[in-house]
Amino acid sequence: MRIVSDFPRDVQEEEDWITLADGCRLGVRIWRPVDADSDPVPAILEYLPYRKRDLTAMRDTQTHAYWAGHGYAGVRVDMRGCGDSDGVLTDEYLQQELDDGVEILHWLGRQPWCTGDVGMVGISWGGFNGLQIAALQPPELKAVITLCSTDDRYADDIHHMGGCLLGDNLSWASTMFDANTCPPDPLLVGERWREMWRQRLEHSGLWLATWLQHQRRDDYWKHGSVCEDFSRIRCPVYAVSGWADGYCNAVFRLLAGLDVPRKGLVGPWAHKYPHLGVPGPAIGFLQESLRWWDHWLKGKETGIMEEPMLRVWMQASVPPSARYEVRPGRWVSEPCWPSPRILPRHFRLTSGHALLPDSPDAAPTAAEDETPLGVRSPLSVGLHAGKWCSYNAPPDLPHDQREEDGGALIFQTAALLEALEICGQPLVELDIEADQPVAMVALRLIDIAEDDKATRISYGLLNLTHRDSDEFPQPLEPGRRYRVRVPLKHIAQNFPAGHAIRLSLSSSYWPLAWPSPVPVKLTVHPTGCRLILPGREPRPREEAALPPFDPPECAPPLARTLIQPSQETWRVIRDLANDQTTLEVINDEGSFRLDDIDLELSSRVTERYTYAYGHYDSLSGWTEWERSFRRGDWVVRSLTRTLMTSDADNFRLRATLDAYEGESRVFSRSWDEEIPRDLV
Repeated sequence: MRIVSDFPRDVQEEEDWITLADGCRLGVRIWRPVDADSDPVPAILEYLPYRKRDLTAMRDTQTHAYWAGHGYAGVRVDMRGCGDSDGVLTDEYLQQELDDGVEILHWLGRQPWCTGDVGMVGISWGGFNGLQIAALQPPELKAVITLCSTDDRYADDIHHMGGCLLGDNLSWASTMFDANTCPPDPLLVGERWREMWRQRLEHSGLWLATWLQHQRRDDYWKHGSVCEDFSRIRCPVYAVSGWADGYCNAVFRLLAGLDVPRKGLVGPWAHKYPHLGVPGPAIGFLQESLRWWDHWLKGKETGIMEEPMLRVWMQASVPPSARYEVRPGRWVSEPCWPSPRILPRHFRLTSGHALLPDSPDAAPTAAEDETPLGVRSPLSVGLHAGKWCSYNAPPDLPHDQREEDGGALIFQTAALLEALEICGQPLVELDIEADQPVAMVALRLIDIAEDDKATRISYGLLNLTHRDSDEFPQPLEPGRRYRVRVPLKHIAQNFPAGHAIRLSLSSSYWPLAWPSPVPVKLTVHPTGCRLILPGREPRPREEAALPPFDPPECAPPLARTLIQPSQETWRVIRDLANDQTTLEVINDEGSFRLDDIDLELSSRVTERYTYAYGHYDSLSGWTEWERSFRRGDWVVRSLTRTLMTSDADNFRLRATLDAYEGESRVFSRSWDEEIPRDLV
């Protein structure tokens, strides 16, 4: 990363307050040119619940100061109930949050240092609310960059996938359970800090319970899902994600669904800004964003809209690993999306476990085709899946799939005679039946190397009760055959000559997804099953003409003193004596001091996902977050624990929250809730 300090315009930084119409004060941090009062600039707003003063201070400074040095006001606002802002946050993407965002835009448009034109940028939560606020059409908002976000809060978010309940739903709920325990900084809010902290502790609630009360696509999830009406968004949108991120699908839906100037970018990265992208290569995303902002907020011709609508990283084949520093590959592009140059490649499944090109000269015998195949997967299938959303890249990516495939039906091509490249969304068509009224199917697309190492390329899930509708699921009739389509995650991938392509099918995928209420046997009828890959022919001359991205650069970082380094571990623990297996994830973020405000921070999260062999009622997910803030004699600490279990009929949640000032526990609360399963 190149550090840049010599900018076209000198930068000043200030912390301030935005007072809303109802009297609520929101904390804001602003980086802007020192002469902006006499030479106003457009503003770039990032609006988050993640604490501008400490938790995101390092990233914010390097990003917003960079934009400010190039003639913008970088504006970072803490949402109501977060950081140093007033109020209490009780859920994601509430109408109050969006209304506050519109009011922030109005405030920015009135400032003497602002031209009145504003862009919104954000990764994850900030990517979500940028799209959601754009759909409200505030006049100040002229363009959006949305990173690692979604247009569909039910079908393609951290809560559900294909109607299945994701394990990350628990993990993410626990993250916000912890975040909502954090106090404001007394240096900014004064003696009010204790009262504000108490309000958050008392009223933020257990979000996981709320989410579990909405297990199908109802109005709760439709709110904030801009796919409900893409036409509401009338400003230009640049959508960005990475193949290791949970949200890459949304880039393609936004390009296809929006009717505004738009661009898409997907690299090899996890859930990170591309200039900080891991797995690499990282790119000069701040320079790329300036080309976007200069075009839409300043009216400059930067050439960005003359370039292809979509650029993606075509990944080369690599051995399986839970950690990659770099994913080899190359940049490719498509002039529009959907692209007429992406052509389907069909393969059919056979009872002999072959995956055959769907052409007459490769057809197996009818007798072989008609033989059904069954699978009842052990709960161990999924222990090497990594997370639905890779936050850290190492070490939360999927590992070698061979052990997973021992509990799955597998279908595989012969060794490829020539390389095959795909770009887009693989699709699987199944003729399938189940022996229970509630069942799921998990599908994995795998690159098999010549030494048999198995690297997962893409995957998809479907709760079979959601086969026709996420809003109105219907139980299965045991023994009845159903034709279903299961989309996998979008991907751009090169399968080299000599490698094989495998499709793996299982009846569970724990703990990435919560399994069905009881063990299920799935029966597949291969005659009616197809794998459809989005084939893309390489275009070397066109790819060579693509302008390269600049190397990553940013503004100087804040001064920080490391006290204890971070570390993350993933362990699969198999206790054969007790027939119990646990996936344990520990992410110790260590501790460090922000020198400019003399604030010491530390945090540690532990997650454990456990089952007893063959016992579906034994499933449990357990999380613990511990976080502390320290400045001199001021020491506050919070501890949250959440346990989620289930039986065939219900989910059960037990959670505790304890908060400490110094050595004294000043708040304690517990929850014990039972929520019926709704065809999940």
